[in-house]
Amino acid sequence: MDFNDIQSAWKNEKTENVTLPTHLDKINSANMPLEKIKKNLKNEFFYQIISIVCIGFIPYVYDMPANAFAPFYLLFSIFTAVCIYYLAKLFVFYRRLGTTSLNTKDSLYETYFDIRLNMEIYKTFGFALIPFLILFLLGFMYYETPDFFTKGINSTPFLVATFSIVIFSILFMGLALEWWVHYFYGKYAKEIRKVIDELKEE
Repeated sequence: MDFNDIQSAWKNEKTENVTLPTHLDKINSANMPLEKIKKNLKNEFFYQIISIVCIGFIPYVYDMPANAFAPFYLLFSIFTAVCIYYLAKLFVFYRRLGTTSLNTKDSLYETYFDIRLNMEIYKTFGFALIPFLILFLLGFMYYETPDFFTKGINSTPFLVATFSIVIFSILFMGLALEWWVHYFYGKYAKEIRKVIDELKEE
């Protein structure tokens, strides 16, 4: 059989049973949830910065007395420093996602675990703000209802109010963080995880 016969036989072979690998398509399908995460992170920076600026104007909005400005802005400066620290970490994560190319299983694994790690960092950021939330609420209560404080820190109304504020702050922040992280990041991380699980089955 010469070369022409071989070529002719090759062309006449049936190709119905030939299948192309689909793992590349599956990997590419993870790009959509990744883009959602990047979009939400970008919006997050904008909302966080606006929120910090708005909090800085609280003394003027509520017409607080002049002697309250110094302790407020001392607390606010520490609050802002904590926010900048964590937002810088999230910004680095955002930049890293911008250069991520999901074209291999390894890159998909690395990106997924990077997302999960930064979701935990985000939760840590939220819990780091709880002391500030408690102090802001105590300050607001002192401004609105000073009787709680003038009766002394050992008085029942003060202790009940302080205990309630602490419990409320922890529960509120914990539940809010779980919902926020899941809604804006967690559900998209699950989509990427689903792609990883599908690739394992191949």
